[in-house]
Amino acid sequence: MTIPNRPRLADMANMPLGEIVALSGETLALLQEEAEEALRRAKAAKDWLDGALERKYGALAAERRRVEGKDSGTVRFDDGAVTVVADLPKKIEWDQTQLAAIVERIRTGGGEPGEYVEMAFKVSERKYGAWPAHIRTAFEAARTVKTGKPTFALKSNSP
Repeated sequence: MTIPNRPRLADMANMPLGEIVALSGETLALLQEEAEEALRRAKAAKDWLDGALERKYGALAAERRRVEGKDSGTVRFDDGAVTVVADLPKKIEWDQTQLAAIVERIRTGGGEPGEYVEMAFKVSERKYGAWPAHIRTAFEAARTVKTGKPTFALKSNSP
């Protein structure tokens, strides 16, 4: 689909929202495609740059962490007139089966597991929908439905 003299993605920054809203569906679809392509290119460029930064600074950051006695976290060092802030966040995962067994041992021993662990319950929406009505009814008061951000996909109807 081509539309002569249509606004481009770069033009939108200077357009009032009302003008954008007034554009045809075809023009909006083209702008959406242009935005998605620009986002894809920007993400690819960022991923490429992040890879280069890892290659340039990764070993130095790891050595700095080793010297500071850290497995993870933030270290700082200079590269010319630039301070590099290298962060390696922790990603802790807990084995839920083992935690459940530990919580049960604490309870059995007369302790209060809430002093040591935070407990949360999750219900799969798919499973909830498949439950018998009397079970769903018992859970309804604990269920809150929130919506996310709306999205709109524009597809051309012309061949």
